[in-house]
Amino acid sequence: MNLKSLSLSELEAQLAPSGASPLVVRKVFAAVFAHGAQTVEDVARAPQVPRGVADVLREKAELPSLTVVERRRAEDGFVKYLFESPLGGRVEAVRIPLFDTKYVVCISSQVGCALACDFCMTGKLGFKRNLQTWEIVDQVLQVRAEADRPVRGVVFMGMGEPLLNYTETIRAAGILCHPAGLAISGRAISFSTAGTVPAIRRYTREGHPYRLVFSLTSAIPEKRLKVLPIERTHPLPGLIDAIREYTTVREERAMLAYVAIRGFNTGYEDAVALKEAFAGIPVKIDLIDVTDPTGKYLPPTPEELSAFRDHLQMLGAPIARRYSGGKEIGAACGTLAATQEGGTLLQLPAKA
Repeated sequence: MNLKSLSLSELEAQLAPSGASPLVVRKVFAAVFAHGAQTVEDVARAPQVPRGVADVLREKAELPSLTVVERRRAEDGFVKYLFESPLGGRVEAVRIPLFDTKYVVCISSQVGCALACDFCMTGKLGFKRNLQTWEIVDQVLQVRAEADRPVRGVVFMGMGEPLLNYTETIRAAGILCHPAGLAISGRAISFSTAGTVPAIRRYTREGHPYRLVFSLTSAIPEKRLKVLPIERTHPLPGLIDAIREYTTVREERAMLAYVAIRGFNTGYEDAVALKEAFAGIPVKIDLIDVTDPTGKYLPPTPEELSAFRDHLQMLGAPIARRYSGGKEIGAACGTLAATQEGGTLLQLPAKA
């Protein structure tokens, strides 16, 4: 009985034979996620947990944890956590400061990634395996336990394609947003996808409260294929149809993440392609400068980006520029590769 991998309803089913009431189950769930219990004994001794249920927990439950290998802080305040799992492999999470009042945590959903986007360092690692629910949630639990500000948001934008690990990531998000879990608003949880169309359609049908962010990079199929191999499996027309359905059902704009690359996808023809592809579909554009440690791809010059933003006005859509921080520690968008360099190495907390 892995307490960190169970939704509230799943935990209720597991504890039903012990006679646990819904209130007791909620207390156990809260002990794990809201209060961050470190051991099964901590859960068993939680207030209002009767002896019979506590004995079952001691006998059958487990509460595994990721090991923090190191933490590095960048000059802009971003902190990258490198975790090692007892199930094998290393993954990263990034603590992102917002407005000096709160944090958002960027988390991983897979060890490596199968999509092999050409400008992404995670893609160069290849795919190793999917993370289990507890491994996903534990990234947030451990970051929260050390944070000096509240964690108010989570983005599935770390290592891996979250919609290719659909069951585990959706279960993890449910725990993160549950009032008795980590109590993070569902609207403050985002999934980034490079365009796994069947999963996007399933997500839309199921009506989850979280947000999808669509990694587009180009509305010209030939260009997109050069940097996002998923274009071959799920071509742009199908992705656009799935995005149209998403916006219709949810009655909101779709966020298009657009990695801006110098001399590649920031011309007038790229803006025209976006306008034509998304005609009648409410969108907003999130511009992100490419960060490629290999030097193959460079961010646009200020003049180039300014001209591109002017061209994008023809869409009549909101345009924002996303700050991609923590570059010197490998924490920026597309740079997560379990590296250990740069920034300030933070001291790990002493173990009790």
